[in-house]
Amino acid sequence: MFQLIEDYAAVGDTQTAALVGRNGSIDWLCLPRFDSGACFAALLGTPEHGRWLLAPAGDIQECTRRYRGDSLVLESTIVTAAGTIRVIDFMPPRSGAADLIRIVEGVTGEVPVHMELVIRFDYGSIVPWVHRQDGAIHAIGGPDAMALWTPVETVGVGLTTQSAFTVRPGERYPFVLMWYPSHERLPTPLDAFDALQDTEAWWRDWSAGCTYNGPARDLVYRSAITLKALTYAPTGGIVAAATTSLPEFIGGVRNWDYRFCWLRDASQTLRALIGCGFHSEAAAWRDWLVRAVAGDPDQLQIMYGPAGERRLTELELPWLPGYEQSRPVRIGNLAVTQLQLDVYGEVIDALHVARVAGIGPNDDAWNLQRAMLRRLTTLWREPDEGIWEVRGERRHFTHSKVMAWVAFDRAIRAAEDGACTGPVDEWRAERDAIREEVMQHGFDAARQCFTQFYGSRELDASLLILPLTGFLQATDPRMLGTVVAIERGLMRDGLVYRYSTAPDGKVDGLPPGEGAFLPCSFWLVDNYLLQGRIGEGRALFERLSALANDVGLLSEEYDPDGKRLVGNFPQAFSHVSLVNSARLLANHV
Repeated sequence: MFQLIEDYAAVGDTQTAALVGRNGSIDWLCLPRFDSGACFAALLGTPEHGRWLLAPAGDIQECTRRYRGDSLVLESTIVTAAGTIRVIDFMPPRSGAADLIRIVEGVTGEVPVHMELVIRFDYGSIVPWVHRQDGAIHAIGGPDAMALWTPVETVGVGLTTQSAFTVRPGERYPFVLMWYPSHERLPTPLDAFDALQDTEAWWRDWSAGCTYNGPARDLVYRSAITLKALTYAPTGGIVAAATTSLPEFIGGVRNWDYRFCWLRDASQTLRALIGCGFHSEAAAWRDWLVRAVAGDPDQLQIMYGPAGERRLTELELPWLPGYEQSRPVRIGNLAVTQLQLDVYGEVIDALHVARVAGIGPNDDAWNLQRAMLRRLTTLWREPDEGIWEVRGERRHFTHSKVMAWVAFDRAIRAAEDGACTGPVDEWRAERDAIREEVMQHGFDAARQCFTQFYGSRELDASLLILPLTGFLQATDPRMLGTVVAIERGLMRDGLVYRYSTAPDGKVDGLPPGEGAFLPCSFWLVDNYLLQGRIGEGRALFERLSALANDVGLLSEEYDPDGKRLVGNFPQAFSHVSLVNSARLLANHV
């Protein structure tokens, strides 16, 4: 029943995204936004929870896929005993209603094709009322409505809409599926073929702005396109992934909703966008960031909705069995209520990156930073849940303290550059105090490495960030020792795990079991390069690049045992990390 995560490709309209399986089934789509209820939720359940299948009626002998050039238009060429067809999937950038378009083309032979549309609103829980009107199939349930236009004859079978037809060379059959609010009149449908040309041209024009010219050019371009696809265009926010509850360990409970915008990703995302020449997207992300976090610094959250929403209540959906029986399926994210000190550093560093890149100054942004620093002056001394959003007790995580150091350091730099004003002497005192404390309590002198939290012997891959922030040089003996310790303690099959999970959940409050976290492995690439270990850095980068699926997409983690991608997909942080490592590698070629 289940397809591997890497068997999916993504199409989107920069407001939401659909996952298209190698078997021709679209198993995930939330409308009208990334974080809306899914109308196709078979990814986390069965076809009865919603999907759209368009595939040969017979056995598939071979399926090859590609994106058309530097676009998000997916083309699948499917070979059967009867002949070959081509299926084109895309979502036109939205000007009104949301559209998902599929076109079947005949290549060779006479191929019987089967179409099955199963619409189930609200994550598979609502069966809509379906009827025919004005040449379209209409499905309505509560606030949601969808309509399907196609010249192919369709019939209702049970609670599905189906079609059986034959495709011959040169024939093209379009299917246009549109979502719109059920209280509004049905919009006019798009012409599928005109929309295809317009969508390809839109992506081609956007991709032409990419200035990257270095190693893994195709993967970097694909990563940039994926980041654009995960952007919520009306606001500029970038969601972490298009999915919820794809497991970090098959059959496990580490299943989280990633359809929100994490502050933690801010500075690295800005670096990736700016480094590829996408200044307008970087400016939009910066502006989203300022709007989202505006207000009382005491109320700063680690994540927000695509438009800056703050209430992201976590719920479990018991009617969905989960991807490969990985329960529970969750929507919302309880981590929104956590204290994670590192986000202060991430926000202020992101605004620093934008300023250095020449993205226009913003007085509101600087006033906000000063307010955040006033709050951080006392807050940095507190324990928190840390970068990995542990659901155990709060601790003094070393990474969190270092990112608090980053917050004061970047503010000091801005003042020293004459860009902004503030109590620089006070900030220097706080910065120095944090550094002294980290060196005293976050470093294991006996093993010559930094530790996960004060007083522990545990390792943490987030410590690889230290030289990337400027806290220490990568060649500092303490970082050299930390890298060696992580290589020995957190690496498996050449990949890096976040930290050691314990059966008793002592640190993170969860059962053990997860894949290798791909951004951590890219951070190790960066450390290798900065330490002068160029060959090792290049080899690890190539190893990680090879984990992308056939259309260049990465999830959050990789399972070396199952040799498969795990976690939410496609994952923005993985693609951001790939871009940043490729850019660093380009400086060492």
